[in-house]
Amino acid sequence: MSQESRVRKSLLNARVNLIFYFLTLALSFFSRKIFLDTLGADFVGLTGTLQNLLGFLNLAELGIGSAIGYVLYKPLFDHDETKINEIISVFGYLYRWIGKIILIAGCILACFLPLIFPNTEFDLGLIFFAYFSFLASSLIGYFANYKQTLLGADQKNYVVTAYFQTATIIKTIIQMALAYYTGNYYLWVIVELSFGIIYSFILNWKINQVYPWLKSEVSQGRILFKKYPEVMKYTKQLFVHQIANFVQFQLSPFFVYAFTSLQIVTYYGNYTLVIDKLSLLMNSFLNSTSAGIGNLIAEGNRKK
Repeated sequence: MSQESRVRKSLLNARVNLIFYFLTLALSFFSRKIFLDTLGADFVGLTGTLQNLLGFLNLAELGIGSAIGYVLYKPLFDHDETKINEIISVFGYLYRWIGKIILIAGCILACFLPLIFPNTEFDLGLIFFAYFSFLASSLIGYFANYKQTLLGADQKNYVVTAYFQTATIIKTIIQMALAYYTGNYYLWVIVELSFGIIYSFILNWKINQVYPWLKSEVSQGRILFKKYPEVMKYTKQLFVHQIANFVQFQLSPFFVYAFTSLQIVTYYGNYTLVIDKLSLLMNSFLNSTSAGIGNLIAEGNRKK
């Protein structure tokens, strides 16, 4: 791949990220106001706390997705379709196991929800319904959406961004309308889960269009796993960063709830919203160039 092509794709990724950044930024402030006024601060705090709990389970991912992305750089540069299929097969195999672990751990954690939320205005039925809906949405990424890593490694992350952010915007608008006109908690959660499923179908359809030759077989991943020991090598290096990221962004709201209330969690989220969006802006620019740098490294390796 030429330097011009790398720069062009990086700029395209950055442009798409920037467009959707400002769209979601404006919508996030407006939607949060609607949700607070119609559903209440306690419900917003409840959903945020549940998602943070599930974020703890996602530590089981270990950073394998990033490690696979790094391993994919060279075969993508060499247009080695056979090797790409093998790596994605290994990725699918590992993610299936991680998904099963998260499912089991999630079911065990669910047993403690009455102890975690002993004094809320919400009945346990709603709490369990929201929890398992968020858990199902999280598991979709492990059982169905793992192939999107290939788009990121191939400097086509703008495809993922466009589809994911479009789905997020439509989902949020529908949730705002339902919250304003019905104030129904269950409908809000159902829309959250439904759009996770819809996004998965659309994304995989697009991946099949972009890579019609991609015929990965998860059943072969176990056999092929030993062929790519570098996957676990890079995963071990990334795991520490995964823990640091979790402690920095996921634990704080949970500790706020542990010592105060769901309402205070919502207020905490209001104050951190601007900082989170600024961090997202910086990450959008950095992520736009990461695959290009990986491709450049792969080119250097081949010249050696």
